[in-house]
Amino acid sequence: MTESPDVELIPLTMEPVYFELDSTTLMPAFRDSLTQLADALRKRPEARVSITGHTCELGTTEYNLALGQRRASVVRDYLRRLGVESSRLSTLSYGEERPLSATVLEKNRRAEVQWLH
Repeated sequence: MTESPDVELIPLTMEPVYFELDSTTLMPAFRDSLTQLADALRKRPEARVSITGHTCELGTTEYNLALGQRRASVVRDYLRRLGVESSRLSTLSYGEERPLSATVLEKNRRAEVQWLH
């Protein structure tokens, strides 16, 4: 069975999901884009995504790794609730090791979703 061209155009990446300081609460502003990603994943059953959690530099390395993992897990669990099989979702925490900005700490408090080929 051949996929329709529309399915091939559905993006499987998205902008980062940002979090407040020391928080793992998924803000409502990111729910629509995660819902669109879940729809795209349901239409492409072979697709898998990696969700990485990140933090700013505040806190210890151990704490930030754990916080990054919780952020990635929150995104994963939201996608699971939207019908994406957990076997298609992997998580990893980088903690503070991969900042997007050295001056705007809010940009580092995030989870990123990337398509795995």
